[in-house]
Amino acid sequence: MKPMVFSGFLGVLTGMGGAEGALAQEAERIPSHCRSLVQAQPPERLWKASVGAPLPKDTVRLHFIGHAMFALEAGDVSVVTDYNGFIGETLWSPDVVTMNQAHTSHYTNNVHGDVAHILEGWGAFGEGVRHDLDLGAMRIRNVPTDIRLGDGREPNGNSIFIFEAGGLCIGHLGHLHHEPTEEQYAAIGRLDVVMAPVDGGYTVPRATMVRIVERFRSSIIIPMHWFSRYGLDDFLTQMEDEFPVVETQGAELLVSLDRLPGQPTIMVLEPEWLSD
Repeated sequence: MKPMVFSGFLGVLTGMGGAEGALAQEAERIPSHCRSLVQAQPPERLWKASVGAPLPKDTVRLHFIGHAMFALEAGDVSVVTDYNGFIGETLWSPDVVTMNQAHTSHYTNNVHGDVAHILEGWGAFGEGVRHDLDLGAMRIRNVPTDIRLGDGREPNGNSIFIFEAGGLCIGHLGHLHHEPTEEQYAAIGRLDVVMAPVDGGYTVPRATMVRIVERFRSSIIIPMHWFSRYGLDDFLTQMEDEFPVVETQGAELLVSLDRLPGQPTIMVLEPEWLSD
């Protein structure tokens, strides 16, 4: 199947699919609708003033900055994933940054700007860390994963982050070093959108990532962590018989629950630094 071309760099996704019967947003935050595990208690609830241009109700903006960094905006909340210290020539800063320690291109010790919440995907060696942050328009939680260390591993040394906003479940797989266990798949839950590393070397082999993507069957799959078009095309070739491929020719998407594709679709975004 040849890739389809998606004209324009910013579009609202069309086509009804598995998102029918979306969960209604309630005045009070409910336990995670992205996973089936029962929570012992609700997360801490925090508020922050609006940042950036307003978005339509229950809509999330995703901007591929580059490598594994995405800017996500929903309502008055903004996040940059796998933040490494530089997002472009801009004075803008997000409310939240998430980081992973598997490689220096996925974290920094010098966070710039007015960032209220720094969520590191690791904790004390082998213990990991748990985040469950409610900012009203967006909820952010993590599922710890392991890191390769030479011939061994650091248990819980990294994290998959899940962002819940507008009824959507959005997953960023980070610098993933192994296929999730059944317990981890259950903790992650449903992913309507998944950002997946497809380099095939520094993270998991491409065949493993293909299996992971097929398991999630997310409505939107966004390849990230690719170092050349050759590497990206190799992943797309392995997936094109399974899922359609859309070349967006841009860096951004607007996504809402009632406008997800009718079948799992790979959306290729072109990286672009942020600028004022």
